[in-house]
Amino acid sequence: MAAVIEKGSRITLHFSLKLDDGSLVDTTPPGKPASLVAGDGNLPEGFEEVLFGLAAGEERVTRVPPEKAFGMPNPNNVQRVPRGSFASDVELEEGLVISFADAAKSELPGVIREFDDNVVEVDFNHPLAGRHLVFEVRIIDVQTP
Repeated sequence: MAAVIEKGSRITLHFSLKLDDGSLVDTTPPGKPASLVAGDGNLPEGFEEVLFGLAAGEERVTRVPPEKAFGMPNPNNVQRVPRGSFASDVELEEGLVISFADAAKSELPGVIREFDDNVVEVDFNHPLAGRHLVFEVRIIDVQTP
């Protein structure tokens, strides 16, 4: 009997992640599958749930709600930053992703939502927060723990 994915399984797979309108968000390159360990916390809950119970050779397409993907946007994650906090040579534009250092000196990406001469509004929510996502997966190999 073929091994099925359970917590701790080492998995090799191809995947694609799309928005509801079919726009591709992420995918494994042809011939270069991804490898991961199921249940190690590196995948959002909704993606891991899709994998459990699958065996090598199986495919699945599942629509994952925001609550089980990247969460809902949190209004507290939108910050207003003084324009003077940005280097004068930084050309701001809506949608621009800028890297900030958080309190622990980790890198934190923020998206410029709007700005004027005095204030820049930066959204630190995950760019896919609030979005339903279509997760397509094809399992290549499963090694159980």
